[in-house]
Amino acid sequence: MQTRIEREKQTIQDMIALYCRKHHNSSSLCPECLDLLKYAHQRLNKCPYQNGKTTCAKCLVHCYHPQRRNKIKIIMRSSGPRMLFYHPVAAIRYLFDKRRREPITPLNKK
Repeated sequence: MQTRIEREKQTIQDMIALYCRKHHNSSSLCPECLDLLKYAHQRLNKCPYQNGKTTCAKCLVHCYHPQRRNKIKIIMRSSGPRMLFYHPVAAIRYLFDKRRREPITPLNKK
């Protein structure tokens, strides 16, 4: 069974792939999208909430650089609705995760 962070990584990878395919006419990730994906995975690895996290949009800690955060927002707006058709299970899981009101206490705080 996948952890919450692993699911989040797969979801962002699927969303970036959908966006890149539509906007960059690329069958695989272009260098710009690949760089963004690596950055997103890096940020998820360092998330203080780990498996207790809510979706990044509702998180109390915004760990993305503002420019990259804006790019992720653009990608999510474009790919989010299409996820129901291309990755329905991931889209439904994301909707359930989004219902979590606030993240569970970070690992580094007791």
